[in-house]
Amino acid sequence: MDAELQMIEGKPVLRFERRLRHSPEKVWRVVTEPAEMKHWFPAEVTIDGRKMRFTFPDDAPVDADGGDGELLESDPPKVFAFRWLTDVLRFEILPREDGCLLVFTAVVTNKLTVGRDAPGWAVCLDALVAHADGTTFEPPTEWLPRIEHYIARFGLDEGTDEPGGVRFVRDLVWKPLDEVWQLLTEGTEDAVPARAAHPGLTPGKITRSEAPHLLEFEWLQDGTPKGLVRWEFTHERLQGTTLELFQENAHGPEALAAWHVHLELFFAATQGEIRCPWPAEREEELAKRYAER
Repeated sequence: MDAELQMIEGKPVLRFERRLRHSPEKVWRVVTEPAEMKHWFPAEVTIDGRKMRFTFPDDAPVDADGGDGELLESDPPKVFAFRWLTDVLRFEILPREDGCLLVFTAVVTNKLTVGRDAPGWAVCLDALVAHADGTTFEPPTEWLPRIEHYIARFGLDEGTDEPGGVRFVRDLVWKPLDEVWQLLTEGTEDAVPARAAHPGLTPGKITRSEAPHLLEFEWLQDGTPKGLVRWEFTHERLQGTTLELFQENAHGPEALAAWHVHLELFFAATQGEIRCPWPAEREEELAKRYAER
């Protein structure tokens, strides 16, 4: 089944199910023993009593030091739960006549990241099943469609129309700030970069430029400054890069739809896929959707 996202006590929780044709005891070993986990878990795991350590492989897009964790629950062969940094991962093994049902939940820190957490954990669980079956698992080579699927499924791409203007907050996965900034500006310093404005927006002059964190410029209506557009990037180790985009004094479904499409294209570009021309039909579709909200 596909991943489910719930909000429990204000925290985002991803839930997955996998059916396995093996005994709970065998699945327990695959789930809990570090020598078995290396075949499917995204980091190398070391367990010392209740203390846990995580180390990423050299080719991972994050720091090799995956941080600390803590064993929270171990009830063989039923429940295995632990904390990894600030996330809590729980595996429940339920016996069935033809094997068992594995229920995996991940209580995550940041709702924005579930667009990449969900496909990541889905692939890990598929690898777990393949390892338990003794079959070869080939990880996907194309991640963008998977991430976009969950971003849309969980509404992580939607903007908000606030009293001051329209706002979008997007996760940009692991891209370093310098790379994201270069993609946005393409080396342009004396004028608003083409990628910083959608086709329906007339940019004015740049008011602030603080590489690689902040780009702010005027937007014009009938040649007169109407407000500001602000691109702001932040980056945290092991969390990745976040973009917050705000257009001051802009409102309505059309403004939301235009930026929604623009950010879809920008996100794809951060993952190495340049899409053109401008998808006018997609913009119309989104404008209708925002109007119905």
